[in-house]
Amino acid sequence: MLLDITHPNKKQETLINDLVGKKFSFFKILKMKGVASKRIMVKDVSPNLLFVLNSVENVNYANLELRPSGLIIRITKGLKRFAWAIPYYQLVIYNLNGSSIHAQGKFIHFKANTLFKENKSFFNKLLDEKIKYDTNYSFQNVV
Repeated sequence: MLLDITHPNKKQETLINDLVGKKFSFFKILKMKGVASKRIMVKDVSPNLLFVLNSVENVNYANLELRPSGLIIRITKGLKRFAWAIPYYQLVIYNLNGSSIHAQGKFIHFKANTLFKENKSFFNKLLDEKIKYDTNYSFQNVV
């Protein structure tokens, strides 16, 4: 779900919390050694996400935040801010010449540069959290 959070309100916060869970507690954040990424340079997005990018040839950045049941990607376009909430069960990550996140018929591709390399530990943490979530809801082969 993609929301315009330039002027946040309780309804948007409730929608995001229902989809990906409430923010981690302060002690959980310390235990996990952080739940947010540094900014990452956006290389490409799907055609249905083009409206969240700057129209001129400016560099576009995104930030990622882990939640108990998903991920939030925040993108800034001029003075507007957008949040894309992705539950773990819809999240697909490809690591090919950078990283690409796919969900809900959309994708965002991050450029493989020094900013991306600084976030390698965050992507490892993201994959670990997704694996933990998937093991909670894994299906066994029933005979």
